[in-house]
Amino acid sequence: MYLGLDLGTSELKALLLADDHRIVGVARASLTVDRPHPLWSEQSPAQWWQALEQVMAQLRADQPVALAQVRAIGLSGQMHGATLLDAAGEVLRPAILWNDGRSGAQCEALTRAVPRLGEIAGNLAMPGFTAPKLLWVREHEPDIFARVARVLLPKDWLRFMLSGEAVGEMSDAAGTLWLDVGARDWSDELLAATGLTRAQMPRLVEGSEVSVTLKAEFAERWGLAEDVKIAGGAGDNAASAVGMGIVEPGQGFVSLGTSGVIFVASSRFEPNPAQAVHAFCHALPGRWHQMSVMLSAASAVSWASRHLGFGDEATLLAAAARLDDAARARAPIFLPYLSGERSPHNNANAQGVLFGLTQAHGADDIAYAVVEGVSFGLRDGLDTLARPAGALALVGGGARSSWWAQLLADILEVPLTLAEGGEAGGALGAARLAWLADGGAIAAVCTAPAVRQRFDPKADAAAGHRARHARFRKLYPLLRASFEA
Repeated sequence: MYLGLDLGTSELKALLLADDHRIVGVARASLTVDRPHPLWSEQSPAQWWQALEQVMAQLRADQPVALAQVRAIGLSGQMHGATLLDAAGEVLRPAILWNDGRSGAQCEALTRAVPRLGEIAGNLAMPGFTAPKLLWVREHEPDIFARVARVLLPKDWLRFMLSGEAVGEMSDAAGTLWLDVGARDWSDELLAATGLTRAQMPRLVEGSEVSVTLKAEFAERWGLAEDVKIAGGAGDNAASAVGMGIVEPGQGFVSLGTSGVIFVASSRFEPNPAQAVHAFCHALPGRWHQMSVMLSAASAVSWASRHLGFGDEATLLAAAARLDDAARARAPIFLPYLSGERSPHNNANAQGVLFGLTQAHGADDIAYAVVEGVSFGLRDGLDTLARPAGALALVGGGARSSWWAQLLADILEVPLTLAEGGEAGGALGAARLAWLADGGAIAAVCTAPAVRQRFDPKADAAAGHRARHARFRKLYPLLRASFEA
């Protein structure tokens, strides 16, 4: 039996996985985000620990026998978050999250300081990454910066609490801008550019390796065996890929979560920073992946459902689906940059836009525009990547809508598949990495789940989507200067 813990932005999920691939139990605890200033996004690590205690108590109540059989734990989590500890291991300030946009000026400074940044780290400097956050802290909170003894990513802070040891792994570390992604090691040059050294970084392991052992006090508290191993684990997207069996070159997925992600696995390091493509380590040794990321995907639909009076996302999607082809062709164009944007624009100041509104438009038209705009943003990201080999798996909350899945397949012009258990996401991948750390073989553990539904692009829809996408793509360059102002 294996336990996967996935520390997301909106919830922490725990999943028990048997060695016949059955999901035996799942527990969830909600999380909240603090936004004390414009562009800021923070969480208290104490909230993460409280959520962990909650899910473990729930699993012990619901599945005590299975929990007692756990041999290893895997960790997955939101990437890029800066969790700062002092020499005593105490948290110095709230963690600055992946969708925090305050460090735009620091990104520019880091790029000037290290012209080879994209070559080493495989990525452009973006406010979401960890290194610019530390530059911001050094400039605006110097007393805190002076006390930083350790910088940990969110899931690695949980590992620190569970074991007393500071350990990270390659896929998550690749999102800091401190890793030499090709060499899979910390870069002294990049660390020095932010006033840090290796001494402030965690020890690195591969995601499928044993990293530490669970403290005896927690094993006793939660009803686990002694000497439970904790695997290296993975950042959320790499963990989701492992959960879906996406470990071979050319395999990939689309995630319609809070953010929108297109992920394609690779056998080598393939940076493309000029188009804001993320080139990261995969969670398995000797493997990498490319990824495009948009910051507002299903969250844009949630925003629209709240403010257009639909009540929930399902009602909005149903309204958008009611529009006929003629109404869709007349709908406004929506730029989905409600939290800035990463791929392909790398602009924290980009904003959401509804273009072409008239008195003839109603809430249903705007609903359609929002869903279409998110889909167009994903198409922009796909166009920056190496083309996938075959279909892409579709995961995330937005994947619950068959209508949106078909629309997205038509716009991406790539087949999409919905798999059994796809909603398990990073927690399943974390449990599988625990299984690998316990001696499992990749071929036996990282299997692809059965396909529940397939959405093939409709050739007769392509022309209309291409025409509207062309209009969509013209708007950002015309408005970029206005966003900066």
